[in-house]
Amino acid sequence: MSDLERIFGSVATSAHCTAAMRDTVEAVLQLAVEIAREGREGRKIGTLFVVGDVDNVLERSRSLLLDPLYGHATELLNVGSAEFRETVKELAQLDGAFVVDKHGTFVSAARYIDVDSSVQLVPGLGTRHAAAASVTAQTKAVGIVVSQSSIVRVYARGEIRAEIVPELFLLSREGLFARDAAVRQVPEAGITLAVAD
Repeated sequence: MSDLERIFGSVATSAHCTAAMRDTVEAVLQLAVEIAREGREGRKIGTLFVVGDVDNVLERSRSLLLDPLYGHATELLNVGSAEFRETVKELAQLDGAFVVDKHGTFVSAARYIDVDSSVQLVPGLGTRHAAAASVTAQTKAVGIVVSQSSIVRVYARGEIRAEIVPELFLLSREGLFARDAAVRQVPEAGITLAVAD
């Protein structure tokens, strides 16, 4: 069992990932946790990754600006590439979401996700969370939100399926998870996980 699977496997299971998408979700989660921990240039940043069901996600979104990933060779745009991960951390400072295919290739960046007003949202969470809830309710994608408060939340089927707090503090929110949500600390990774069943 890989380190990623050991740490984030329960999150991928809770998000109902297909076998083809599991490794990608785990790798993007690791990147999201790095962004939450490190920020950029001394400040906290937030971003949204939408993984899988690319055609439907692109149909429910539009470019905010010229896509910085457009025209680059796909082999350079994979989440497994250390050099590209640093590029993603820089691009995360832009508004909009990243769209990632099930194989870990980043398809687009700086995407505005259309929000369906009928999707029920958790009060107090911002527009990235609304976008993640909406796009995952309408597609088979998984949304991974890095909040500017350094919390990573995973969305599937329009709901929060997991919350990861890199600094080992668990945010307790009444009704956010089922009472029997699994909560565990993973000290070697420096995170706390709360995973909905």
